[in-house]
Amino acid sequence: MDKVTGFLREGKIQALIKRLTVIAQKPVSKNIILVLFITVFVRGLGFYKESVVAGEFGLSQQLDTFYIAMLIPGFITTVFLGSFKNVFIPNYISEMKTGNNMSSFQTMGFLVVMGISLVFLLFAFLVTDVYIKNFFSGHTEEYYRSIKVQFYFLAPCIILWGLSALITGLLNISNEFKYSSIDTIFIPIVIVIGVFFFKELLGRSVLAVSTLIGSILNFAFLFFIGFKKKIISFGKPDFNNHNAILMFKQVPAKATSGFLTGLTSVTDQFFAAQLAVGSIAAINYGSKIPAFITGLLIFAMSNVLLPYFSKKVMDNKRKAFDDLFKLLKWLFLSCSIVAIVAIFLSDFAVQLFFERKEFTRENTIVVSMLQKITLVYAPFTICGMVLVNFLTSINKNVFMAWLSMGAFVINIILDYILMKLYGVYGISLATTVIYVARSLILFKFTLNQKKSLIGG
Repeated sequence: MDKVTGFLREGKIQALIKRLTVIAQKPVSKNIILVLFITVFVRGLGFYKESVVAGEFGLSQQLDTFYIAMLIPGFITTVFLGSFKNVFIPNYISEMKTGNNMSSFQTMGFLVVMGISLVFLLFAFLVTDVYIKNFFSGHTEEYYRSIKVQFYFLAPCIILWGLSALITGLLNISNEFKYSSIDTIFIPIVIVIGVFFFKELLGRSVLAVSTLIGSILNFAFLFFIGFKKKIISFGKPDFNNHNAILMFKQVPAKATSGFLTGLTSVTDQFFAAQLAVGSIAAINYGSKIPAFITGLLIFAMSNVLLPYFSKKVMDNKRKAFDDLFKLLKWLFLSCSIVAIVAIFLSDFAVQLFFERKEFTRENTIVVSMLQKITLVYAPFTICGMVLVNFLTSINKNVFMAWLSMGAFVINIILDYILMKLYGVYGISLATTVIYVARSLILFKFTLNQKKSLIGG
């Protein structure tokens, strides 16, 4: 009997290995694995950068002011320019199917990104003074001056990040994933060099200046690769193109969704600023390891899956939905296992990577607890991002905008209530509740879309 049981178990294991081998050999799986391996290296270097910064600055005012200075440039890039990129990709692929002049469509995309970047760059300069003193009130003039000095170095990154994102999208469409995945290596390298060798020279601006230099190198690398691979080309823009018009109709909804989703971190930092100095840095460090874990998969899959689903939906909607739900099943199970293990190892991980010099044992206790709370929603975040990519590929951005609005309002309410009850931990708990609920609603909506579009 034992031999039979052993044989059956062995047979099941062999069948599982065979199935995983077949899955791994599929083009989309190969691309995800390629990007994942490259991202492990790049994010590993980025994580080392965070460790260096933690050791040099701890949970200090220096880090608080840098994160505040980064808020507007990062927010604009993620919300507005990132949203345009995500809408650009499926419509660019649709344009490719027509065999029209792709140079014209590309040029239009670059002009739009430049226009959006310049408008928001001007807006950022005009509102920064009012923004920091009203949203982060109760601090010294030196605190605000430090934010503004760093912001002036970070503001040009808005243009660089926007153009880099668009080129990255073009590389992904052309299956040049290895180049689009490795470009972010420049910023952590330059920051580490800046902290080690130029901290005294650059003073409080060392992180901001290093970020700007790394962003310039990042854009130059992508632009060079794009031209060398003949992926980037310019022509006379046609804003009356059918796919261009469809794209522009989707941009407001996608940008609104991204805007409201992005406000979650801004809201969290706003409430954290009402607490003790270092609370903003604590929240950021509490998300570093979870962001590293989730970021690997999100980055790898987002780069590959948005172009993949955009092409697949045009060819075979039923197959696209089937592929999506199979992926979600395996993804949620595997990510949940990783998250549970990471929660048990949280104290050890924070102590190992961050506790040195200015980062004390007390800092470790606070950050580790925030990290445990954040890890709870990691599987939901990853699966939610896959759903967002799929819904973007079928232009269901209006629903996501309404969902983001509801999530934003509820997040403010929960932040206020839970901060009063649990301090900085309450802010992270509120974010966890929002992300879990949002992902479940996206899943239900996608199921309904499957029934509506293809039945069953």
